[in-house]
Amino acid sequence: MENLRLCDSDYRFMMIVWEVAPINSGKLVQLCSERLGWKKSTTYTQIKKMCEKGYIENKQATVSVRIPREKVQADESNYFVERTFDGSLPGFLTAFLGGKTISEKEAERIKNMIDSYTEK
Repeated sequence: MENLRLCDSDYRFMMIVWEVAPINSGKLVQLCSERLGWKKSTTYTQIKKMCEKGYIENKQATVSVRIPREKVQADESNYFVERTFDGSLPGFLTAFLGGKTISEKEAERIKNMIDSYTEK
């Protein structure tokens, strides 16, 4: 699976699954009703759909994760930067900060992250 982008409803569903999995499918239905306002049939349809896409599996009424949140978030972020900023990370950061300031601690953390990914 190369590109892991989700529509909003799929992503909201997966946020719950990532938080609570492994979970009994009946309990997941209850959570989706409480948090998303979904009916039982909607949740079971979503479980089937996400199983078919390979994100989760549902064995013996237990839903578990097959693709971690971090992988999906990385792919979503890369797609956004490519589409919106022509792949320019500095362009993204400039727009993201939008004149805001960050603490020295945050700046240091970002610098360390950049250093760890810099080509040597």
